[in-house]
This record gives sequence, structure tokens and C-alpha cells, in this order.
Amino acid sequence: MFQIIQYRAKCIGCNACVEAAEYRWRISKKDGKCTLVGGKEKKGIYTIKVNDFELEDNLLAMKNCPVNIIQIIPL
Repeated sequence: MFQIIQYRAKCIGCNACVEAAEYRWRISKKDGKCTLVGGKEKKGIYTIKVNDFELEDNLLAMKNCPVNIIQIIPL
């Protein structure tokens, strides 16, 4: 398992994460920023624990993010 962390306030809505892992990321219609699907928010930081089969796609999302707001931590 691993944890995905997103610093959403700094998101620019470029859609790179959605293209890499559309089942885990979605662009909000309210503000145009990316939302971590299933993530829990605390002080503007979204987190979720996910299984290893999602790792490859989400590593690509992290790598492609131009503002580096996605972190992945092994558990």
C-alpha cells in the first residue's frame, strides 16, 4: 500500500494527473482544480491510502504534475 498526498490549493488545473489516472483524479467543475477522488481533506491537504495496483498510474500523475503538488509515500 501507499499514500497519495495532494496540496490542492496550488493546483493549476492542467489535467495531467487525470490523463494518467482518471479513476483517481477529476477536475472540479466548481473551481477547475484537480480533486483526489476518495481523498480526505485536512487543512487543504488531501490524502488517501491505496493499493499497489494503482502505483504506476499515480507515479505518472506525480511525475507529470508541472507544479509538483502530488506526493506518493510507501506504507
